[in-house]
Amino acid sequence: MFKRLTLLWTVMRGDARQLWAALRHPAAPGWLKLGTGLIVLYVLSPIDLIPDFIPGIGLLDDMVLVPLAIRFLLNRLPPELAQATSPRRG
Repeated sequence: MFKRLTLLWTVMRGDARQLWAALRHPAAPGWLKLGTGLIVLYVLSPIDLIPDFIPGIGLLDDMVLVPLAIRFLLNRLPPELAQATSPRRG
């Protein structure tokens, strides 16, 4: 279980960095900025699909939906922007 959470955190951190780089890029499309703003609003909003006060599963929607939404946005980046913002490997 701990290994899965560590892997999820590593992937999420890398995706968040790529999203941040894409947002700062001069060629960033407007829909990317809007989508990122909506993700931030969802995280900060007290209204969730599953209320956070329910033990165990209350935070599950945040742990699942936010990474999926970030990955959704990154998969729709134009190829030249995705290549320019992708993390450099070794």
